[in-house]
Amino acid sequence: MMSLPAEVYVPGGARDGIPVVVLLHGRGADRTDLFSLRRFLPSEWAVVAPDAPFAAAPWGYGPGRAWYRYLGRNRPEPDSFQRSLDDIDELLADLDNVIGHAPGPIALGGFSQGGTVSVGYALSHPGRVEHIINFSGFLADHPSVSATPETVAGTRFWWGHGTADPSIPFALAVEGRELLRQAGADLEARDYHMGHGITPEEVDDVVAWLRAGTAATS
Repeated sequence: MMSLPAEVYVPGGARDGIPVVVLLHGRGADRTDLFSLRRFLPSEWAVVAPDAPFAAAPWGYGPGRAWYRYLGRNRPEPDSFQRSLDDIDELLADLDNVIGHAPGPIALGGFSQGGTVSVGYALSHPGRVEHIINFSGFLADHPSVSATPETVAGTRFWWGHGTADPSIPFALAVEGRELLRQAGADLEARDYHMGHGITPEEVDDVVAWLRAGTAATS
């Protein structure tokens, strides 16, 4: 049994080595939210969209789920954030059972809290995933997370952010991206004239980035 309930899509004719994108929703949403992006993603990729481990309502985040309790600025509450990192690690380790095939390249990404957890996972589990997609998250100030040459090696990062984001200010994107660059990360940064959300243009940019990265490693 998966540690996190998930929506799963596996294309017909899939075989071992299939690329997989794992999508993490934002706070107050659930696994069906980002799973709706599946139709825009490369059709030959499997898609897994899990629920976060915590109910959002006790923290005042709405009716869905949450990845961590937010303390302000770029600070998640340490224990809840670590629980999510551990649950994602367990999910990724079990992907062969989840999708029914041995996974090939893995892209881990998400929106807002989901993007923050994705970046945090990559930096706390170096080399575990090849591609990280951050839709409007931040680089977490957390004991397990640090951007160093060792933790960014072997991972491509894509970071899109709205310049008028009222929830996670654009200044946090500038700050987090700079820390990744200083560590030598392979980073694609894109700015959008929007608030806190995901636009069709942004999804198109991510798909092009994924396809380019997959072609370069195939």
